[in-house]
Amino acid sequence: MIKLETLEELKNRDNLIQYLEERADDNSVYQKVLNKYYYEEELTKLQAELVELQRFIQLNKKKVTILFEGRDASGKGGTIRRFSDHLNPRARRIVALNKPTEIEKRQWYFNRYIKELPNGGEIVFFDRSWYNRAVVEPVMGFCDQRQYERFMVQVPEFEHMLYESGTKIIKFWFSVSKEEQQRRFEKRLKNPLKKWKFSPVDEKGQELWDQFTHYKNEMFARTHTSFCPWIIVKSNDKKKARLESIKYVLSQFDYDNKGENYQNILPDPNIVNRYFRMVKQLDK
Repeated sequence: MIKLETLEELKNRDNLIQYLEERADDNSVYQKVLNKYYYEEELTKLQAELVELQRFIQLNKKKVTILFEGRDASGKGGTIRRFSDHLNPRARRIVALNKPTEIEKRQWYFNRYIKELPNGGEIVFFDRSWYNRAVVEPVMGFCDQRQYERFMVQVPEFEHMLYESGTKIIKFWFSVSKEEQQRRFEKRLKNPLKKWKFSPVDEKGQELWDQFTHYKNEMFARTHTSFCPWIIVKSNDKKKARLESIKYVLSQFDYDNKGENYQNILPDPNIVNRYFRMVKQLDK
């Protein structure tokens, strides 16, 4: 640990960083502090770029929808928070819908999502989306085979209509390994502030791992399109997943002052990849 007299000798932040770097190694407390510092520095710069992007979207009345899908505890919610922290709340929304009501169950499946889509000048983040019906619902028995097949036929057409009407859709799948998911479940249950996140669906996540994998692969094969592709984010390292997914979104737009706060906008291809059949995923 750093002694008080040593801290008093360090005149500024640069001196402190230099002191830590000289003593850091892969597993030291110093290295962990440095990693946290570097992450926060990079995140702040990327969030400043997001502010510029949002201004561009507002001025040009763009409509942007970002879907966050993945297994439970894959890091979707935490990433959405890092996206939205410093954005103008009047021009961005986070949508996390509860299970459908009795009325909604009798409507066209996409109805409840249509009313949540962005208006001109707005970004909408979906913490899970209409793709519940592609993976979670058939695995858990919340829909029948007929409803599932109808959805799988309709969803590319639905997304094509949105695309043709000027809505930009980005579809993220956060890929986490089975071992990492279990570790996060255990950590979640021990944290009194996060226990609420653990649900009966989470409980089945490990037990039904292979079934989730089957339906996930079907979803990719049948709903990955040129106008609305799936983007795979390796999320065993939550911090890297957050940073690289932000970079991906920024890379999709030619906004004013791009790169003024953060120059290397392109995402790391070892973390973020467009789906293709041979892509290596963590949650196989």
